[in-house]
Order: sequence, then C-alpha cells, then structure tokens
Amino acid sequence: MVSLGPPYQGYLYAYPHKTAYRPLEPRPRLADVWAGEDTTSLFLYTHIPYCEMRCGFCNLFTRAAPPHEQVTAYLAQLRRQARQVAAALPGARYARAAIGGGTPTYLTAPELTELFDLLEAATGVDFQPVPLSVETSPATATADRLAVLNERGATRISIGVQSFLDAEAHAAGRPQRRAEVERALDAIRAAGPAGLNIDLIYGIPGQTRATWDESLSAALRWAPEELYLYPLYVRPLTGLGRRETADGSDPDWDAQRLELYRHAVSRLAAEGYEQLSMRQFRRPTTQSTPPDDYCCQDDGMVGLGCGARSYTTALHYSFDYAVGVRHVRGILDDYLARPAVDFDVAEVGFALDAGERRRRWLLKSLLRAEGVDAAAYAARFGTAVDDDFPALESLRTAGYAEGHRLTADGLARSDAIGPWLISGGVRAAMAGHVTR
Repeated sequence: MVSLGPPYQGYLYAYPHKTAYRPLEPRPRLADVWAGEDTTSLFLYTHIPYCEMRCGFCNLFTRAAPPHEQVTAYLAQLRRQARQVAAALPGARYARAAIGGGTPTYLTAPELTELFDLLEAATGVDFQPVPLSVETSPATATADRLAVLNERGATRISIGVQSFLDAEAHAAGRPQRRAEVERALDAIRAAGPAGLNIDLIYGIPGQTRATWDESLSAALRWAPEELYLYPLYVRPLTGLGRRETADGSDPDWDAQRLELYRHAVSRLAAEGYEQLSMRQFRRPTTQSTPPDDYCCQDDGMVGLGCGARSYTTALHYSFDYAVGVRHVRGILDDYLARPAVDFDVAEVGFALDAGERRRRWLLKSLLRAEGVDAAAYAARFGTAVDDDFPALESLRTAGYAEGHRLTADGLARSDAIGPWLISGGVRAAMAGHVTR
C-alpha cells in the first residue's frame, strides 16, 4: 500500500519547482536556448511584482507599495527586456497570454496602457484573438483600469477574494472589507465581457463549514465562469509564517481542510460546475479554455519581467527568487540596474533530461481531472507511461487512480501525490534551497 503522507504538502503547479532552480554557469544565450524549439504556439507570461499590500499567506515574488518612480523604471526596463527576448525568438507566435504578479492592476490605467503598448510593440503579440488572463484585487479593480483590460482583449479577470467574511479575511492577513469586494466584483461585471474567476481559500483560522459555505454562496451570486479553491498553507517568511511556530502538518487541520474541500466539490457540482483539478472549477458553458493549438504539457512559455519563468523543452529558467522583503527588493534593484544586453541570457534555471521531461508531462496531466492520455504520451516519448512510471500502479492499488486518471479521493490528495512523484534529483535540489 502506498503511503502518501499528509494530504497537504505543497501545490505542484509547475515542475520542476522553482526551489530546484540554481544559477546557470555559464549563462546560456537565449537564442541558443530556444534554437530548435517550436515557437509557433507559445504562452506569454508577464510578471508585475507589485501590490498595494502583502497578504499574510503570500509567498509570491512581489513588493508592497513601491515608490512610484520604481514602477516607472520597471516598465521602461520591461520594454528593454521584451525587445531583447523578442530578438532571440524571431517569428514567435503566442496562443495564450497572462499578466500576473503581484497585482497587475496595481498599475494605474495609463500605466496599464503603456504595458500593453510595450508588449505588443516588442513581441508582436496581438492580444485580441488569444485568451488573455489578468489578475486583480478588490482594492485595484477600478472602472478605469478594468476598461483598459477589456479594451485590450482580456478574456479572463481573476480576483483574489479568499473570503467574503471580513473576520476570516483579516485572519488570513488580508485587511479587506466585504463592501470593497462586492464593489470590485460589480465593476468587473460592468466593465465588459471578460470572464470572471474568483479565488477562495479554505482552512483559515476560525473558519467553519457554515462560514465556508457562506463564502461559496456569496461567490456564486456573481455566477463566475471559474472558481479556484486553495487550501491555506503557512509558509516561511510570509506574514502568517512569522506568526506561527511551525508550518508542518496538523492532523486536525488536515481533516478540516479535507472536509471543507469535499463540501465545496459537492456544492459546486450541484451548481453545475465541472471540476478540472483539485483547485479549478468551471461552468461548462464558458469558452475560457485555451485554443486547441496550445498544450500546457508540450508548448513553451516566455516569461517577461522580474519574477517570471520561461519554459523550453530542455530548460526552465528565470531570475533569482526570494520571499523576504529585503531580498525581493535586492533582486528588483538588480533587475532595474542591469544593461539591456544582460537580458540575452538565462540566469537561473533547471535543465530537464529525458526522464524529467517525461515526469513533467506525467505530472501536468495526472493532476488534472482528465488524467493522462497514454496514447499521446507514447506518441511523444516512444515509450509506455506505465512502463516509465510503475508508481501509477501503486496509486491504482491504493484507490487513488483508475486507469490513467485520479479518482475523487486521488484528486483530493493532489498536494500529496504531486510531491510523492517528484524525482530524487529534483527533491534533492529543493531540499538544498535556502528560503530568503
């Protein structure tokens, strides 16, 4: 019988995890990194590392309330980086795009216009025909900013609400008011046709099944095209992490989070939502899925901005990463000071050998509700997924998988199954990471 350990170990949204990245010596030129790659169907990701405040649970690469002159300098430097990256990928075409952070709408409406202008001019991307997701927050989802997003082609606007109850939001280190949240949601719906995603968190101190259901009901009143439901994690160097004495597993907390998760799955199914992963739920009538010519397992991603990652077949790379305020500011200062020619190279990353490429494909498929397409795997790699990963049989025996898909119980334990399937090499690199 397979032993996965506690159900809440880590969110494996990418593989290898960024904590496995190390400085690349020598730093490879981007033109060489992308040589031979298919660049006809890429994902363009742009990172805006600024927020009006830092939430207590957040371990993303972001700085709260930066001086205005730094934001101005950041957009100018982003333009220089985008030009250098575009020169290394001549003829690149983008099938999907996202602007994240941080909070992209921390930028003013004129700054958002400048951001879209520089991205289109530098990369040649046309945002109108491609799915484009942009993140916002209750405090920054204003009519003028949302007008820019809708005019420039945003098809999905994602807002982190976390809880509609003020006391729970404050307990999660997010001092917002429900009236502000409702105003923001009203503004998003009034601004244009872009689909709405609402993020909620379960496992907040003091949260009960009744209060969790109240947040679900409040979110559903806005008929969001998507809902993302996240279990709360307490991570080192975050606001909550500084308050807590440990961030390990607590059996009672684990049981509570599982109960709240299962209640949400049942509730959303009754409301007609389709579960796509442990976290993602979508109304089937919506058209916010990526086009058929983009495949997250196969296609590359170009990341722009400090904190963004890029993915090729053989190399995942980014800039340095930190959580602590002092180190984040230092990395941002370095980004802003570097000459444009320095954007011609990959700085920090992880090289994927044949085994890691197979494992990434497996994980990016298995942790989705549709599971692994065994025929597509065989066509891509020339081997059978069950031969390459006999651990799949252990998951079946334990009742966590049927065929090449996770069962409902398996999906509920995605944050244990993902870490369980990490390779020894990546696990060792992650263990050697020093959180800063």
